[in-house]
Amino acid sequence: MLGACGWFTVGIMAPSATVAMAALRQLEAALAWPTLQPGETGEGEPSGEPGGVFLKGNQRTGLFHVRREEGLGAGILITGHEATDPAAEDTWGPLPLDLFA
Repeated sequence: MLGACGWFTVGIMAPSATVAMAALRQLEAALAWPTLQPGETGEGEPSGEPGGVFLKGNQRTGLFHVRREEGLGAGILITGHEATDPAAEDTWGPLPLDLFA
């Protein structure tokens, strides 16, 4: 299923930016994806305070962003994109944060 897609977005709901970043790096390593770079919000805890976050990563831009988001739960969402075959596009998850550890 993933092989039919040309690129991916990932959403990670986590109790902190540190946990979200760890899940992202494990996912990238397990699936041999290019390493995403921080966007304007950068890596680490938004506002320097611990708490729930949503990390959104986009392979097309090569960037990820982290924002404070409470009450989402925890997990990984992966969405596959393929302009030449929209039937291949899908979203998988939420998957456990430690699935790719």
